[in-house]
Parts: sequence; structure tokens; C-alpha cells
Amino acid sequence: MREFPDYSKIIVQPLNSSEFIFSSLKVDMLRLDLLHDEISGNKWFKLKYNLEQAQKEKKDTILTFGGAWSNHIVATAAACDLLGFKSIGIIRGEELNEDSSPSLILARGHNMQLYFVSRELYGEKEDPGFIDYLNKEFYQPYIIPEGGNNDLGIKGCKEILSFCEQEKYTHICCAVGAGATLTGLIESASMNLRLLGFSALRNADYLKNKIEKSLTGYGENISWKLITDYHFGGFAKKTPELLEFMRDFYEKNKIVLDFVYTAKMMFGINDLIKKEYFSSGSRILAIHTGGLQGNKSLTV
Repeated sequence: MREFPDYSKIIVQPLNSSEFIFSSLKVDMLRLDLLHDEISGNKWFKLKYNLEQAQKEKKDTILTFGGAWSNHIVATAAACDLLGFKSIGIIRGEELNEDSSPSLILARGHNMQLYFVSRELYGEKEDPGFIDYLNKEFYQPYIIPEGGNNDLGIKGCKEILSFCEQEKYTHICCAVGAGATLTGLIESASMNLRLLGFSALRNADYLKNKIEKSLTGYGENISWKLITDYHFGGFAKKTPELLEFMRDFYEKNKIVLDFVYTAKMMFGINDLIKKEYFSSGSRILAIHTGGLQGNKSLTV
């Protein structure tokens, strides 16, 4: 695999906010978004070992799943294009087409073949019978689950905290979609840390059990919590309040947040600080998981 991406681009950046200072808190951001324009943040870490495994199995085609606004679909298409794989995306929503969203346009631009299926059929994406059909239809591709959420995706996410000095922090925060990133962080965190995952999905309480089942003996001893109060209506939903927060955050820190994941996490952290959830002197690391291409749907 070529020398990609350039990990030296990842930095830890202190954040500015009067709320942080007033509460005697230190808040930093791990800038995984700087890794690559499209294969950024946690997306690369979830793909990394899957693509290596595909190479070992001598597979030349990657097949994966996602919706019209999926960061994972874009990242997979871009990574496959760069690394010499063919790619196939099974997209939720038979009424859609290749021009239905900026994400799908980007994926198609990276030569991903897009196949649109009904939401009912998409719901069977983990069913052995459907997987069997896909293997026959597409000549045995290497299949990566939705969001890169498998053991190899979690393995990659275990490396994320190697880009910071864990001992400097009391809390690590990340946005949560399918749960692979939070699981990987829990599995690699120091014992003294508390991890907070901010769900971008509505009705996401089921993820707690899913993550618990994915943890090994080590992860079971780490303190963590799934916070489900800051989804702003559900996945890829937004409100004027969230967009205003994003603008204010950019003015203070010159960091662009994506409205699907990271903005919701930062809004949640900010709100919890106001509610005195964190004790004075806490040191918080927020992880920017990239996915800025999702902002292309926003009107200027």
C-alpha cells in the first residue's frame, strides 16, 4: 500500500471559548479532519485494515453500503480510486440516482458503481442470504459493512488515540454513528479516562448494547457513556440553532465542523459545560472525525 495518508498532518489544537475559561476547563480538538479532503478522520482508520485484508485475499473490488449522504461511501470510493481497487456502493433508496446528493456525485467521480435498492432490501444488508446474492452478482468482491463497522474497522480506530497524549486528558469525546469509532477508542483508552460518545442518530439507545457486545475484557473496564440528546432530529438533520453554533465556532477557532457529526458533538460538549457536567479542571479532548463533504448540501 502506498505511503498514504500523511499522518503528520494530524494535530491537536486548543479551542477558544469563554465558557471553557469561565468553567476552568481545557478543551482541545484532535484534527483527524486534516488527514485528507475526502478520506479524512475516522473514515480512513475504519477502512485501513479492511483494504489491507482485501489485498491479502487478492480481491480487486470493494463493495460497501450507505445512504445518499454517507461519508463512508465517499471515503471508500476515494480510497479505492487512489489505491487501485474498483468500488461498488449499495445505496439505500431505490428512488435516488447518481445526482441525488453531493456525496453520491463525489463517489461517482471516483469511479464507484452505484446501485440503488429499496429501504426494505437495504435493511437486509447483514442477512447471509443477501450477502450470498451480492457475492454471486458482483463476482466475490471484498465486502465492508456499512460505516466500516466490523472487527477490522474497530482495529483501525484503536490507533486514533496514538495521535494524542492521553495522560493530558480526563475525558475523550467523539461523535457516534454505527459505533465502531467509539468501540475502538474504548478498547485503546487509558484506564483513568472517561469516554463520551455523542450519537448523531435519533433513537440510538440500542447502540449501547451493540457497543457493549463488541468490547473485549479490557474495554469492559473503561468508563464510557453514550449521550443521545444532541441528534437535532436525527441523522443528517439540522436546525438554525446548530448552524449558528457552527458559524460561531468557526469564528472563534477557524475550524469547520460538519453538521452531520462533529457539530452535534461540539454543541453537546458546550451545553454540558454550561450545565456543569464536567468538574472544574477537567481536560477534554474532542475528536474531529472529518466528513466535511457533507456540508456541500448546505445553502450559503
